[in-house]
Amino acid sequence: MSEEASQYVQAVGLGLDPGWRHRSAEERAADGRELAAAEAETTASGVRTLTYSSVGLEPGVDLVLLRLAPTIDALEEAGARLARSGLGRWLVVRHSILGRISASQYVRKPTEQERSVLDGQPARYLIVYPFTKSAEWYLLSREARQGVMNEHMRVGRGYPTVRQLLAYSFGIDDGDFLVAYDTDDLAAFGELVRELRGTEGRRSTINDKPLLLGVRRSIDEFVALLG
Repeated sequence: MSEEASQYVQAVGLGLDPGWRHRSAEERAADGRELAAAEAETTASGVRTLTYSSVGLEPGVDLVLLRLAPTIDALEEAGARLARSGLGRWLVVRHSILGRISASQYVRKPTEQERSVLDGQPARYLIVYPFTKSAEWYLLSREARQGVMNEHMRVGRGYPTVRQLLAYSFGIDDGDFLVAYDTDDLAAFGELVRELRGTEGRRSTINDKPLLLGVRRSIDEFVALLG
């Protein structure tokens, strides 16, 4: 895939400086408006962003952003715009996970579950984590890996209420992959993960942290939650 055809995904976990809550109500409201305006400008620039609250859910993380952009440069500019805008000046990047969307070598015909987290209407909950495979996995034959992935995909397709986005992190981040799931049914997602733990593919996963969980909120809703 050429650079022109590439799309990049970034999942960002942001933590709020506790000192922000000591600002006046007027200052907090102004900070929220500035952040919303900055994100509107980012959207106008061609970067799509989904926003999620992790207030009280993730240690050190209050806001999760899932961004889709045509270039890494666009993600950099979006991050800089956020960092200099109102509430953004009080947010610290705790996690940043990067990936590039590319056709899967294991999927001949993607279903609606795949790649749809950033397509159409987002679900209520977002779960993001990077993962890395072992060296032994990459040394297996193509046929052996395809067999393992067939089992993995069969299990996943048994949970149609859980959608998935897969991006490749090779060369641009520490892990091998960025996976994002969204769903309105966290219990179903938990059952999916539990079932996947018992598949052959689990043997080759050597890291799948940090996991980020967020509840779908607009910037205005997020600011209102903070008070």
